[in-house]
Amino acid sequence: MKGIVLDLDSKNKISYQEVPSKSLEGDQIRIQIKAAALNHRDEWCRQGKYPNLTNGVILGSDGAGAITEVGADVKGFQIGQEVIINPAMNWGDNQEAQSKDFLIMGTPHDGTLCEEVLVSADRVHAKPNHLNFEEAAALPLAGLTAYRALIYQAKTKPSDKVLISGFGGGVAQFAAQFALGLGAEVYVTTSSPAKLEKAVSMGAKGGFDYRDSQWVDKSNAEVGGFDVIIDGASGDGLNDLIKVTKPGGRIVIYGATQGNPATLEARRIFWNQIKIMGSTMGSDQDFEEMLTFVQKYQIKPIVDSVSPFSEAVEAFDKMRDGKQMGKIVLVP
Repeated sequence: MKGIVLDLDSKNKISYQEVPSKSLEGDQIRIQIKAAALNHRDEWCRQGKYPNLTNGVILGSDGAGAITEVGADVKGFQIGQEVIINPAMNWGDNQEAQSKDFLIMGTPHDGTLCEEVLVSADRVHAKPNHLNFEEAAALPLAGLTAYRALIYQAKTKPSDKVLISGFGGGVAQFAAQFALGLGAEVYVTTSSPAKLEKAVSMGAKGGFDYRDSQWVDKSNAEVGGFDVIIDGASGDGLNDLIKVTKPGGRIVIYGATQGNPATLEARRIFWNQIKIMGSTMGSDQDFEEMLTFVQKYQIKPIVDSVSPFSEAVEAFDKMRDGKQMGKIVLVP
C-alpha cells in the first residue's frame, strides 16, 4: 500500500511512497481509508517542531473509511461498515485530564494518511450517517478539541455570548458550529473579510479584525462582553481577550500558536473573577458525546478542498500558508 510519510531528509520533508502492510492483531480492526484530513499538527511535524519525530512514520490523525477485516477478539463490527477513527490514545480513567501515556495517531505511531490503517477496536466508531467520508474525515481531532473546550470546560449554555478567536482554523470553526448548534450568540475574530463573511453566513452575529487596535473598544461597545471565549493563539492577544470577558466569564485556551504572552493582566483577571482554563483534545467520553452532538444537530464540517494523496505537498503548503477555509482533505 502507499502512504504519506515523514521524510525529513527530503526537500519537501514528506514523501508519498510504498509502506508495508501489517498483520492484524486480535483486538484490532483493519480499515480501508476513504478520506483523511490534515491538521496543523501534521505541518508542525513536517517542520520538525513536534517531539518524538521518527523518519518514515505515516502522518495523519483524522480518517474515515470502511472495515475490511476484524481481529478474532473484536465484537460488534462488520466487514464493510463505514467508520470514523478516534485518534486520541491512552487518555486514561481521569475525565479531568489526560494520562502521562496520552498519544495522538500520526506520531510517534503511524497515522491515517495511507490506504489502510490498523487500529484498536476501541478507537473505532460508526460514521455519523449524515456525513460523507470527506466530511467525516474532517471531524475527529479538531471536532473533539472544540467539543471539550466549549462543552466540557466552558460549560457553554444557549444564553451565553461566545467569542471564537482566529476563525478559519479547524478547531475554531467547529467551536463556532457547536456554539451555534446550542443556540448561543456567536462572534468571531479573524483578519480575513472572507472568513468573517463565512462565519456570518453560518449564523454568527458578527466579528472583529484582531489586527485593528480598536477592536476591543468596538467589541465592548457592540456586545458588552462575552461569557465564553475559545482561543487557540494565546500570545499577547490573550490580554485583549481578558478585556472583552464579562465578570465571571470563562476563557478556554486550546493552543498557543502565538506563544506565551509577555505580560498578563492579573489584576483584571482576579477583580473580574475570570476563569482561564486549558484544554487539549479530549477523552473517550468526550469523543462519544461529540459524535452524539454532531448527529443531534446535524453538523457538517466545512471542507475547504479534497485532493489525492499524490498532491500532499501542495495540500500541506496550503495549510502552512493559512489559505484554507475549512478542513483540507486528502483521498487515496
